Amino acid sequence: MTDCWNTDTGEAVYRSRDAIKNLKIKVRIERVTSTSALTQHLQQQFLSRQDRGAIELETLSSQGQTGDNEEELVVGWQEKFFSQYEMELFQNEAACQTPLDRQYHTEVKALNRGKGRRNRRIFTYTDHDRYTSCLPHATDIFTTKSNPTFLAERMASVRHRRQERRTMDSSVPKSKIINWEPTEEFVRNRHVVNNVMQTMHIMGDLGASGRLGQKENECLLATIKTDGCGTVIVKPDFNKGKEPYRIVTEGERREVWRLTVENVSACMKPEDKVREQNMYKDLYIRHKEYLNSLVGQDFEMPPLGILRYMTNGEIVSAQGFEYDNLYIHFFMELPNNWSSRPFQSMSGVTQTCRTKTLGKVSFFSYPFHFEAFYMTEKESDHSVPQWPVLYFKVLSLDSWQRYRTEGYGYLLFPAMPGKHTMTCHTWRPLQMGTVSALRRFFIGGSPELEDHSYVRIPGTFKVGSKLSRGYMDLTNRIRFKDFYSFYLRQRVFDQLGGFSQQGAVCTILEAFQRARKKMQEARKSLPQDLISSASQLQIESSA
Repeated sequence: MTDCWNTDTGEAVYRSRDAIKNLKIKVRIERVTSTSALTQHLQQQFLSRQDRGAIELETLSSQGQTGDNEEELVVGWQEKFFSQYEMELFQNEAACQTPLDRQYHTEVKALNRGKGRRNRRIFTYTDHDRYTSCLPHATDIFTTKSNPTFLAERMASVRHRRQERRTMDSSVPKSKIINWEPTEEFVRNRHVVNNVMQTMHIMGDLGASGRLGQKENECLLATIKTDGCGTVIVKPDFNKGKEPYRIVTEGERREVWRLTVENVSACMKPEDKVREQNMYKDLYIRHKEYLNSLVGQDFEMPPLGILRYMTNGEIVSAQGFEYDNLYIHFFMELPNNWSSRPFQSMSGVTQTCRTKTLGKVSFFSYPFHFEAFYMTEKESDHSVPQWPVLYFKVLSLDSWQRYRTEGYGYLLFPAMPGKHTMTCHTWRPLQMGTVSALRRFFIGGSPELEDHSYVRIPGTFKVGSKLSRGYMDLTNRIRFKDFYSFYLRQRVFDQLGGFSQQGAVCTILEAFQRARKKMQEARKSLPQDLISSASQLQIESSA
């Protein structure tokens, strides 16, 4: 007989799109006596026999023994059923302090004038009752206790703090609302989600027949909670045809009761279900049409003869640099015949990232977006355009506010649409000598480029000019991921489809020849004394 109890007393979580007001729960309690226990045991024995068809089971059922030993009640969501204690309390108008108490006083008077209340032992506490937030008088009815999880304990403490702030005089609590210096334990204990829950308790008065209405005999039978978003929490779960729950009262008598909780909500009719599905379908179609109206049906095309280039990229990581706390300054350079929107930002700076111990890898995951337009000067010019260049300058900043240049690098924008993963190798000017190394270590600073475009052949480079001699380091790199690029043009050039490395080399050589011619023309226009003095300075510096 001890195996016929349901020991799974934990809470169950349900999700429904139906309104919570349609929830109906049937609660049944029955006192276990020697007669009822024997009757149930005999019924189970005869039901398990093969020749149970020859036995009249109706003779085994207790007749006329129900009386005050059992009760069954159908409870709706937030439906109020008064206990014997509340019936006696709210009869006195002087005991009513709040508007809700006065409303209950009116309802109790109406029940006394009418046929009385339908319930005797089973009653409810709604979300607005004074006993809903905490039930110090309620008895733990289940002999088998479920251990709450860590999240459940934190959520319970959060709700208790929220309810303690409800003062009777509506005054502001004196507790510290904002903690400006939180500790790790404080953050760990308060890092929980606190959704507003509506609660309803189904109670039972399990006292003797002549002693109903005493607070010490009240027991919590079931708890229903909802957050208003379709989540319903029921504790204990519905029996669903399983064995009833066991309730053991406290005191000398130690009575045992059976508890059965069933969901008796009215099922939706087939025609109503079809109507609801059609309504949701129409709603989704209208929302989709609204989004399409915002986006539009026509794809935006560039004007005739203009190439539109859009790039979405991400700076993923940097690796192999000398110092820690790295950040990257990057900007885009547009060659001739390229332009951008007026509000387009051509540069950016990433956040400062501290490297890991293993491998010294700084992870940035910094996204960026560039958009540019290319327009040819001549309508018949079908040459391959020079693509924009993305320059990088990697710097470090320590706790003493010492800045150091860690490397320079550049990348050419991809010439083909699609997804690209690229690695940028960087270098930095290195001044030989102990003084330079000490200056970089103690006060920061190092040789820098006057113009970032000097990382490669700059667009303003003139043939015949000399670059300063020095050393550079090539051990660092920056990695890119999910580098998407695509371009649009109304008049597609045949050369764009067959772009190759050879075309890129030819373009660079043509630019070099044009720059050389301009440099020679500029030298011819300069005075001879200025050219001679510049040559003498170059000889002295080389010596």
